[in-house]
Amino acid sequence: MPAPARYSRSIDWVTVGLYAFMVLLGWLNVYAASYSPDAPSGLFNFDFNYGKQLVWIGTAVVLIVILLVIDYKAYDTLAYVLYGGMILLLLLTLFIARPIAGSRSWLELGPVRLQPAEFAKFTTALAVSRYMASINLRHQNWRDQLILAGMTLLPVVLIIASNETGQALVYAALLLAYFREGMSPLILIILASAGIILILALLVPTMWLLGTFTLILVLVFVFNTRIFRHHLPVALSVWAIVIGMVFGVNYFFNSVLHEYQRKRIEVLLNPSADPLGVGWNVTQSKIAIGSGGFAGKGFLQGTQTKFDFVPEQSTDFIFCTVGEEWGWLGTITVVILFMALLARILYVAERQKSVFGRTYGYCVASIIFFHFSINIGMTIGLAPVVGIPLPFFSYGGSSLWSFTILLFILLAIDAYRKQDLNR
Repeated sequence: MPAPARYSRSIDWVTVGLYAFMVLLGWLNVYAASYSPDAPSGLFNFDFNYGKQLVWIGTAVVLIVILLVIDYKAYDTLAYVLYGGMILLLLLTLFIARPIAGSRSWLELGPVRLQPAEFAKFTTALAVSRYMASINLRHQNWRDQLILAGMTLLPVVLIIASNETGQALVYAALLLAYFREGMSPLILIILASAGIILILALLVPTMWLLGTFTLILVLVFVFNTRIFRHHLPVALSVWAIVIGMVFGVNYFFNSVLHEYQRKRIEVLLNPSADPLGVGWNVTQSKIAIGSGGFAGKGFLQGTQTKFDFVPEQSTDFIFCTVGEEWGWLGTITVVILFMALLARILYVAERQKSVFGRTYGYCVASIIFFHFSINIGMTIGLAPVVGIPLPFFSYGGSSLWSFTILLFILLAIDAYRKQDLNR
């Protein structure tokens, strides 16, 4: 164990400062979103979210100290153990968790509720980072690819089974970390193309798409006879897969998704659909953000906030509180803070000497970026409402703890790296 003074100098205090400032701003906005002038005064009023959030922040500080004291080698050594334990906990949650808002994803320990799906992100990031440190993605075989895919998808399946689709989508962001370590860009291109086709299948009538893709295939053969002679089976296979995806999307949308999930997608595609039902949250959120103007209405002066027009305003929709009370200046400040944090995380990741440390750093950046972009996107109507919290801002102990653990494991690995270099 290094000397405390020397070790403290090895900690990346720029990242710590950004974290502390964002948590403070988050608490101020949770306070604004849940404050009532008729309530008894006091920051520790546990009848309101701002009082509870202070407790979560205090316990997060204790977590930080523990994470930084633990030898960094433990995170590598215990990566698979932590991952396996979390998989078992996710399985257990499916059977013992009480249904809350249609989801079996919360474990209740007396007055405390924790969501294992939040913590599965850092254990999965550790496990895949350790696995990728043992292989070379640039020259990997199919067995390596299947193992990595299985490690990534196993928690996804369990989280979807608990009806937490939003939390499951986060794992798609890990592809960015895999790409950094040598995953073929062809995989990203294929997935991006598939995403475009899926969106088109929701926006354009099926027969139009069928005719368009068939016409493209015919034109390719007419103007490039070489493809016709040498690649006909491949071209026809791609065409069949695309058409199958188009019909598959329609079946999945109409026969598999729950009604509330279909409504959310319909509202995203057509914001005026169901403005008093499923579209209420997004409509009121955009009104709140727009009403803030350039400099906002002022702290505790937001009318949309005070009269609870936006449900879940201290959790998933905390960004609209920022927009209403702090205006464009406040929202751009939050965006800049996240960009600065992500840039710093990538800087820390790139200076790691081990594949494990570098990959884990990119996993951290990918997960935070996904949450940041999707959360803000859904508050302004650019992404479906999927229950994604804004890191360090949204109210909730599971969210704050999970992002704190995710970030400070990286800082612990980085601090010990600098100690090793100084020996």
